[in-house]
Amino acid sequence: MVHYEAPADAAFAALADPARRAIVSRLAASDLTVSQIAAPFETTLQAVRKHLAVLEGAGLVTSTKFGRERRCRLRVEPLKQAVGWLQSRTALWEGRLDALAAVVEEQGRTS
Repeated sequence: MVHYEAPADAAFAALADPARRAIVSRLAASDLTVSQIAAPFETTLQAVRKHLAVLEGAGLVTSTKFGRERRCRLRVEPLKQAVGWLQSRTALWEGRLDALAAVVEEQGRTS
C-alpha cells in the first residue's frame, strides 16, 4: 500500500476512483449508513466497504458504529486542502499563460 505524506496527496489518490467520488458526493448531502451508501451501486456491500476504508484512510470520511449500523460522515478539511492546492496551481499557470500571451502579442506587433 502506498503511504502519502501530505493530506492532499491522500485525498487525490482516494478520489481517483469514480465510485469513491460518487460516495463523497452522496455523503456531501448527509450522513449515511454503509447500506444506504451501497444501495445505488451495482456492486457488493464488501466492495463499498473497501472504498469506504480507502476514503477513511485518506481522512475524507469518518464512521461511527451505532448498534448494528455504521454511519459515515464526510470530512471536508482534506477536500479544502486539495482544492487549495489546485487553486495555487491554477494561479501559477494562469500567470504563466498571461506572460506567454503577452510575449506572443508583442511578437505579433513587431513582425
